[in-house]
Amino acid sequence: MAKYRSIVILTGAGISAESGIPTFRGADGLWEGHRVEDVATPEAYVRDPELVHHFYNMRRAALGTVAPNPAHAALARLEQAFDGRFLIITQNVDDLHERAGSKNVLHMHGELRKAWCLGCDNRTAWLEDMTEESRCPHCSREGRLRPDIVWFGEMPYEMDRIDEALSGCDLFVSIGTSGNVYPAAGFVAMVRHMGRAHTLELNLDPSEGSRMFHETRHGPASQLVPEFVDEVLGG
Repeated sequence: MAKYRSIVILTGAGISAESGIPTFRGADGLWEGHRVEDVATPEAYVRDPELVHHFYNMRRAALGTVAPNPAHAALARLEQAFDGRFLIITQNVDDLHERAGSKNVLHMHGELRKAWCLGCDNRTAWLEDMTEESRCPHCSREGRLRPDIVWFGEMPYEMDRIDEALSGCDLFVSIGTSGNVYPAAGFVAMVRHMGRAHTLELNLDPSEGSRMFHETRHGPASQLVPEFVDEVLGG
């Protein structure tokens, strides 16, 4: 482990898919029969908040039926054993990393189990269904809560912190990502431009950015990630 002093892990839908969470879009571009434009944009929320709430209520409830898989557990094990800087940047809105024991997790696309009040700008944990009648626990206003999710057309969270972590890491690992969703798809190029970090892709299939990585390994995350962690911890 002395080889690395700062590790950044990027995770995408592929790592949670093995826990039974479907990827956001199916092959037909739909999720649960809905167009993304109808449930995952600020305009959709203004146009039909009831539909948007229903869509995310279903996804939030589904989290109770799944559990972390060996890939999540392996990353938590790596974080616990590693004595340098360690950060998981996830595109996923589930809480499987945290439930596996990971502590340093940055949800760049938000979290299903959080609500954002458009009235007072506070964010809070939210486990139950959300409706137009839901009240903000901070300001008590009704009808101002939305899922704390970064929708299409919105800026991902904590980009300054992400840039700092990427520029300072000496190992960057991308797990279960498609390589076609920006800005995350551009992280490997940023790291390579800095010229100091080793880059590794662990993916079921080659991503669209596979050629940018120093090293690629393809297969199930539940197999590849524990193997990778064993290698790092074994020195």
